[in-house]
Amino acid sequence: MEDDRLSENRVDVICQHSRDGEVIPLRLRLCDEEGELHAYTIKGYRDLSGRGAYTTQDGVYVTDRMQVFECHIQVLGRIRTVRLYYDHVRNLWAMHC
Repeated sequence: MEDDRLSENRVDVICQHSRDGEVIPLRLRLCDEEGELHAYTIKGYRDLSGRGAYTTQDGVYVTDRMQVFECHIQVLGRIRTVRLYYDHVRNLWAMHC
């Protein structure tokens, strides 16, 4: 990832690739502080990519080699917004809350 903070926040993501080449995030899995895995279904998302190189409102620097998704997941009965970052070159996913 371009930003070292994201390297620490890697997550597993199940995604779909459409016939048009679109990446659609469906589900993510992450480890909590105790090492326990938690899986979340993505209830909705918005692709924030295609802006060239810029810094997100989270303070993360991204380039055109990355896709940024604003996703909604349900955590303990509440909808929470997270950002997923996909690095096409390294084939890695990371999350920022």
